[in-house]
Amino acid sequence: MSWHQASSDAFSPSKASQQVVQDNARVMDRTWETIQKKTFANWINNQLKQKDVEPIQTLDNDLSTGEKLIQLLEIIGDESLGRYNRNPKLRIQKVENMNKALEFIRRRGVNLTNIGAEDIVDSNLKLILGLIWTIILRFTIAEISEEGLTAKEGLLLWCQKRTTPYASDFHIKDFTFSWQDGLALCALIHRHRPDLLDYWKLDKSKKHENTQLAFDVAERELGIPKLFEVEDIVDVIKPDERSVMTYVAQYFHAFSVQDKLGVAGRRVGQLGQVMQQSWDMQNDYERRVRTLIESIGNVETHWKRSSTFAGYTDARRQLHEFETYKSTTKRGWVAERRDLAALLGNIQTKLKTYNLRSYSPPEGLTLQDLSVRWDQLVSVEADRKRGLTIYIRDIKDHLKKQFADAANDFQANLNDISRGLAELEGELESQLDTVQSLILRLEPLKDALRNVEKLNDDCREANIEDNEYTIYSVDDLSFDFGILTQSVVNKSSFIENQMVARTKTNITAEQLEDFTETFRQFDKDNDNSLIREEFRAALQAEGTAIDDAEFEKILATVSGGSGEVSFERFIDYMRAQQEDRVTSDQLILSFQTLAEDKPYITETDLYRGGLTPNVVELLKQRMPPKGDGYDYSQFVSGVFLA
Repeated sequence: MSWHQASSDAFSPSKASQQVVQDNARVMDRTWETIQKKTFANWINNQLKQKDVEPIQTLDNDLSTGEKLIQLLEIIGDESLGRYNRNPKLRIQKVENMNKALEFIRRRGVNLTNIGAEDIVDSNLKLILGLIWTIILRFTIAEISEEGLTAKEGLLLWCQKRTTPYASDFHIKDFTFSWQDGLALCALIHRHRPDLLDYWKLDKSKKHENTQLAFDVAERELGIPKLFEVEDIVDVIKPDERSVMTYVAQYFHAFSVQDKLGVAGRRVGQLGQVMQQSWDMQNDYERRVRTLIESIGNVETHWKRSSTFAGYTDARRQLHEFETYKSTTKRGWVAERRDLAALLGNIQTKLKTYNLRSYSPPEGLTLQDLSVRWDQLVSVEADRKRGLTIYIRDIKDHLKKQFADAANDFQANLNDISRGLAELEGELESQLDTVQSLILRLEPLKDALRNVEKLNDDCREANIEDNEYTIYSVDDLSFDFGILTQSVVNKSSFIENQMVARTKTNITAEQLEDFTETFRQFDKDNDNSLIREEFRAALQAEGTAIDDAEFEKILATVSGGSGEVSFERFIDYMRAQQEDRVTSDQLILSFQTLAEDKPYITETDLYRGGLTPNVVELLKQRMPPKGDGYDYSQFVSGVFLA
């Protein structure tokens, strides 16, 4: 291959410039290209203007020498690209300039896929637009960040968050259609600078006027240059996304500067506030530590002066004062000590948060000083309590032992009965005998409990509150005795019920368990029988809905007139309700219900009960007449065996 051929290949158009465009609609509609060309050219000129560089006239021709591109990159990259060919005439000089520019872009982390220096030199507009967009994306949009999102997504999220208060009018979803009425642009300005325009007075239907207003205010007041015309975004079918993003990104950067100034002011003001707050907190800390230490010293001095006791009454009074001190003054000091530790920690945290010097409390007021003083207090308290307790204990020790012996013995008896209850086993009859014997053992314990209560009253009269010889109080023993008594009685009832249930072989185990559970649930006083209200609630729980009159009849029958339903009678009744066959009594009761308590039943009564015509006719033929209807009692008596 000759040198001329190699040179020719090196400076020939790239593959991208020779590819066939498949998007025919894109080729036919060149509006986007015109708008993008205008937008990018204006954007470039605004950058060049910063260094008083002569603006470009046409995007496709004025970049072909590479000079303007290098000058643009030096401005936005804030870095010199070194020597390059000025006013190049030869193609090779232009390509060299362009390669220098492209290499700089690559060093900034941009991947220029399928874009070669020759494409720009040859004024390939499509690739030039792609290159400029890549530059804009890298140096203007890529640095935008919002909640972890960058570039396009970050800019879109920033726009959405800043325009949240205006969501009733619009919602920004993209960088095309969402900007065609000018409201989004006006909202961004109003959100950051409400003094520049009044968004709420805009006529939302005037798209051109709103967009023009945003363009004018942004350029005049915020220094945001207009990159395209109003009609380029309002009157097109779909605005060019890259053009809109390039323009909106200028809003982000303009308001970011404003936000930074606000942040700076807030930081200075916040520092002053932090320092003032920390000084106030330090003074508060020192004052409170000093007060706490002085208070501890005063109490200890008082105790030293009262170290001897003038008899039981005086010692008892001083013990009461000590206990009151522990439940009031001492608890307040405990809370204050914790608060002081938290306060000092908050002071240090606040200072560290703002990188300020840490605070060192004066000597004698540190947490360590307070801790030493606190330990001394605890030791003095222990001596105080011990002296008072021993003095009083020696006087009343005998009485406390009497109470303790009685209480411990009583509890031992309860424990023994409880063990006997827990160890039940064997046949039900044997278990029932054992439980009955346990019930007999409980009876004399009533007198023993009364004796314990008398001893407790004696201790109370002597102002004895603590007893180191027992852990049991009268309340403990009385409660345990009541619970154990109830447990034994319940166990007896349970065994008796199980013995009854064992004889009920004509119902399933599941039914028996269900009936038993219902009985237990509503036997509120655990006397193994249901009174009127308990029985009715149990029937309702089992799904039996009856009126008052019918319930009274059922109660009288099931209870045998006593008004109380035993477990066995309840099981028998529920079993009868569940059986498929019908007794004569049940059938008479059913006829009586249909007849509304008349001694006879009419044809209308039968139909009201939902009987079919065939059944009604059969009953009319079989039942003897009576009054205005038929004698159901005689009929039932003749049907069932006596």
